[in-house]
Amino acid sequence: MMKEKSISASKASLVFFLCQMISALDVPLDLSQPPTITQQSPKDYIVDPRENIVIQCEAKGKPPPSFSWTRNGTHFDIDKDAQVTMKPNSGTLVVNIMNGVKAEAYEGVYQCTARNERGAAISNNIVIRPSRSPLWTKEKLEPNHVREGDSLVLNCRPPVGLPPPIIFWMDNAFQRLPQSERVSQGLNGDLYFSNVQPEDTREDYICYARFNHTQTIQQKQPISVKVFSMDSLNDTIAANLSDTDIYGAKPVTERPPVLLTPTGSTSNKVELRGNVLLLECIAAGLPTPVIRWIKEGGELPANRTFFENFKKTLKIIDVSEADSGNYKCTARNTLGSTHHVISVTVKAAPYWITAPRNLVLSPGEDGTLICRANGNPKPSISWLTNGVPIAIAPEDPSRKVDGDTIIFSAVQERSSAVYQCNASNEYGYLLANAFVNVLAEPPRILTPANKLYQVIADSPALIDCAYFGSPKPEIEWFRGVKGSILRGNEYVFHDNGTLEIPVAQKDSTGTYTCVARNKLGKTQNEVQLEVKDPTMIIKQPQYKVIQRSAQASFECVIKHDPTLIPTVIWLKDNNELPDDERFLVGKDNLTIMNVTDKDDGTYTCIVNTTLDSVSASAVLTVVARPNPPLDLELTGQLERSIELSWVPGEENNSPITNFVIEYEDGLHEPGVWHYQTEVPGSQTTVQLKLSPYVNYSFRVIAVNEIGRSQPSEPSEQYLTKSANPDENPSNVQGIGSEPDNLVITWESLKGFQSNGPGLQYKVSWRQKDVDDEWTSVVVANVSKYIVSGTPTFVPYEIKVQALNDLGYAPEPSEVIGHSGEDLPMVAPGNVQVHVINSTLAKVHWDPVPLKSVRGHLQGYKVYYWKVQSLSRRSKRHVEKKILTFRGNKTFGMLPGLEPYSSYKLNVRVVNGKGEGPASPDKVFKTPEGVPSPPSFLKITNPTLDSLTLEWGSPTHPNGVLTSYILKFQPINNTHELGPLVEIRIPANESSLILKNLNYSTRYKFYFNAQTSVGSGSQITEEAVTIMDEAMASRQVDIATQGWFIGLMCAVALLILILLIVCFIRRNKGGKYPVKEKEDAHADPEIQPMKEDDGTFGEYSDAEDHKPLKKGSRTPSDRTVKKEDSDDSLVDYGEGVNGQFNEDGSFIGQYSGKKEKEPAEGNESSEAPSPVNAMNSFV
Repeated sequence: MMKEKSISASKASLVFFLCQMISALDVPLDLSQPPTITQQSPKDYIVDPRENIVIQCEAKGKPPPSFSWTRNGTHFDIDKDAQVTMKPNSGTLVVNIMNGVKAEAYEGVYQCTARNERGAAISNNIVIRPSRSPLWTKEKLEPNHVREGDSLVLNCRPPVGLPPPIIFWMDNAFQRLPQSERVSQGLNGDLYFSNVQPEDTREDYICYARFNHTQTIQQKQPISVKVFSMDSLNDTIAANLSDTDIYGAKPVTERPPVLLTPTGSTSNKVELRGNVLLLECIAAGLPTPVIRWIKEGGELPANRTFFENFKKTLKIIDVSEADSGNYKCTARNTLGSTHHVISVTVKAAPYWITAPRNLVLSPGEDGTLICRANGNPKPSISWLTNGVPIAIAPEDPSRKVDGDTIIFSAVQERSSAVYQCNASNEYGYLLANAFVNVLAEPPRILTPANKLYQVIADSPALIDCAYFGSPKPEIEWFRGVKGSILRGNEYVFHDNGTLEIPVAQKDSTGTYTCVARNKLGKTQNEVQLEVKDPTMIIKQPQYKVIQRSAQASFECVIKHDPTLIPTVIWLKDNNELPDDERFLVGKDNLTIMNVTDKDDGTYTCIVNTTLDSVSASAVLTVVARPNPPLDLELTGQLERSIELSWVPGEENNSPITNFVIEYEDGLHEPGVWHYQTEVPGSQTTVQLKLSPYVNYSFRVIAVNEIGRSQPSEPSEQYLTKSANPDENPSNVQGIGSEPDNLVITWESLKGFQSNGPGLQYKVSWRQKDVDDEWTSVVVANVSKYIVSGTPTFVPYEIKVQALNDLGYAPEPSEVIGHSGEDLPMVAPGNVQVHVINSTLAKVHWDPVPLKSVRGHLQGYKVYYWKVQSLSRRSKRHVEKKILTFRGNKTFGMLPGLEPYSSYKLNVRVVNGKGEGPASPDKVFKTPEGVPSPPSFLKITNPTLDSLTLEWGSPTHPNGVLTSYILKFQPINNTHELGPLVEIRIPANESSLILKNLNYSTRYKFYFNAQTSVGSGSQITEEAVTIMDEAMASRQVDIATQGWFIGLMCAVALLILILLIVCFIRRNKGGKYPVKEKEDAHADPEIQPMKEDDGTFGEYSDAEDHKPLKKGSRTPSDRTVKKEDSDDSLVDYGEGVNGQFNEDGSFIGQYSGKKEKEPAEGNESSEAPSPVNAMNSFV
């Protein structure tokens, strides 16, 4: 849940302004004006007799007024009473009673008069009364002896105090006595019992009266109450009546309701308008009556009606004449009802309809004073002038009294005076002062000049222009200093001069000029208005559900006007955050560490500026595992069932989904709790099935989405009666551990399954398919019994029956077991081997008779091993392999054999005890297969037209080698393969010289061995013949000549100098010779580059970007391997003159000679060299 509120300071200012409009034309204090009472004591003034009496009377006026007092209607001469002083420049009286003077001496009715040359104002009649807190009168209180079920009223009768005391009942330990529908305190302070119960017996019912004004508490003497129970009387009656009569008899006499207060069927109540109406009905009866209220012929006022004191008191606040009528209370119980009608009349002390207001007039003007009041009965209106009844006051021809109105015509300065209006009836009076001040004043503006007003956009702007003048000035508003007058619906002009812009926008910012004028003059004032952007919460806190001990974080990201400084406040449940270091307030967030249950609530982010306030709230719900269930109770105890009930613990904001019930067997497994059952979370009772001879305790665990609660406290223990076992042991088995025994095992019954003391087992067995009697033995509470002297591996029928001191369990079911196994006696016969291929054979055997197996047949094992290889005729270490074939199989496959080899095998039968004897060894041979690849292939001694090949024989010939097959083919510079040549080589050879090959050519070789079955896998290698020796020698000679070395150095130096010159001229913006030359020739194949290309020369040749063709280099050891290919200058190129295909014009600038470009596709078998590469530059 999330909510956001925004409050603009401008809206709050508007409310304040409207409340202040009545004083908008107050006369400035520098001008002459009659007195105005500004502060006075309340009409009914109750004072503390222990402190000085202060009677307030403050007034303003010009000239400052003087003060005088009357007491009880006569002049009070303050100077003659040493205990009374008047504060300086004030009319407030201070009566010093600290010198032993009693406050009662100054009781009376006081009235203050403030007077100056323009009139006199008077205060209300102030009634001074000291507060009183008298003691209780001593009285002898008799003990109250009451029969159980009767009603009782304990009277308080507090002493009459001023103001009346607050009554409450307590005991000797100063603890408030508990109250309820049955026992409650009445409005008069008495304590009412609708019916008494034995627990009401006590000797310390004490009524206390608290006098708040003097902060004192008075105590009544304790009252004793003794309630006589009917139990002893019922026992006597029960001895003489039947069971049925006793069951129907009531211990006390039930009674229908009777009202204790008010008495009778009707009563009357008068209340004054605006007060709180309290109506009360308290009834006696058994059972305790319930009170209901209605208003006859109408409805109880909504929002103002409250029920108190367990609905015995009806409370209506702020009553009005409309609340008059008949109110009916009804007391009801199961035996009947009674009612009482209270007739309520609402009277009214006088209240204002229109109070008279100060009147400022200029000479010759007209005006009126209006004094209108209402009340019940209707009040009378009387007028005074300067504190004197108007009938006996000096006459003024400018005024005329017309009931509640005084009319003034063509007033003069002497018409200034203070008029008092008094509205009175029997319930009170109202007194109001209003002056008539006759002045001639030009306009003046009271609002400070250039005052700055700041408001939030889209909210009202109130621009003040407080003014005064007589006659009353007219007000006009202008936008800017010389702007046009403001008119139209977008502005509101208030009588006090304030300009209101109902919806201010950003363009409303600026200067506003207020002009005030009357017949005596004109004045103006300028103020400034600034409209600010509203403060907004752009990322509000979100609803959170957090587990206990986790971390919660709320965001509050704001956007505001840059000229306003916001303050962010976080609240929890509308109060300050707890003073806890777990609450971390960041710039844009609130983080709560290690959340606890107390952190649950509503968190509010409030952002305040000087102009507006916004807030957003979110709820934090703290969830946790539920609290443990409470108050476990066992009911409905039977031999095999019981009912368990409980009270759920707190859910901790996550509903309980289910309850888990566990039990403890205190008799057999104390301290160990077992799962019993579980029920839905809406269920709080469960019927549980029980087992005999178990001392049960139960506990309940509540489960919600968060997890499991702690277990509840254990229930009371419940021991069930013993009985015969209901069930027999499970998992009964018979398996021999030796050839001559039978081991019978079972899973013992758990403690609660024994159903009684003395748990034992009756173990029975007999040989199957043999007409034998059952052999039985009774054993203690164990789980194994061994039968000795049995034949080897024969079937037995077995059964195990539970029994205890009360008898046997039901007849158990039989199971089949076997006595112990022994090793098999014979080996499989007729073993045959069928060789399928050189690596796979199939073996067959005849099964061993089951009697000879002497146990559970597990399967057969085949042992086989290689004796020797037929090709090498050499023996090696014998490694036997084993294959197991499960079950009663009579054949199996032997994979992974080696070709052309001799093998042996035997077969054995297997049971649970082990392996039987082996069958005679069977010899078989595998046929030839294809050989493995030759162990290596090495190419050596390369010449111009020959290569030498050497190889090793296959590691696994897999037969008799018949020959080797060699295939080879040339590879050109584009890695394309030439024609394939095949040569067959005798098997006894290990090398070969290949002749008549092309020089400087790469060849790829494929080599494999053969048997009579076929060819094996091949290996491959590559090698290169060398180039022509004469050409190589010539190139080497040129490269070593001195003239050639000098020429190359000169060319390099010339190129370096030209490069430097070109860079210099390029930086100066000029053209270097290469550029000029190319511009002159305008070669269409040369394309200029863009200026932003950073390459040298500004030209590119498409030939420059052709990929070089990759070749191979012959290693120094002349052994050719596929992985040894490296890149170098020698490995690339298409002939001596085609090593670097540079642009001819470029070369010509430096060498003075332009080489002719080589023809496309001109290839040479001559191996390239660095010398050839350099020759292309000359």
